[in-house]
Amino acid sequence: MPNDGSQKSKSPSKLIDERIKELGDWRGTMLARLRSLVKEADPEVVEEWKWRGVPVWEHDGIICTGETYKNVVKLTFAKGAALEDPSGLFNSSLEGNVRRAIDFHEGEKINEKALKTLFRAAVTLNASKSKA
Repeated sequence: MPNDGSQKSKSPSKLIDERIKELGDWRGTMLARLRSLVKEADPEVVEEWKWRGVPVWEHDGIICTGETYKNVVKLTFAKGAALEDPSGLFNSSLEGNVRRAIDFHEGEKINEKALKTLFRAAVTLNASKSKA
């Protein structure tokens, strides 16, 4: 996506809409579905557009980012290492002390219930840290 002056006047949500449309393949479909799950899990989530084109979902701090690569859509949870993951969704960036990520590949089924639980846990963690 070109980084021209017109981006500055668009809302983050509009820029995310454009990214999904621009991808035009399974990655756009996956990113759109993951986005909708974030919103279902936390209707008060705020969408941001950071770091030259990365969708970010926030509530009392960053919940996660939605990055798209050639072979994967990656959800990176800012404080993922501090979250319980009983369903074993985290499958990437496991070596770090703070972040954890989930790589989604083409055709992969999403464990929607577990993912929503993870989103809600991230919001709860952010809320507890913002009050501390």
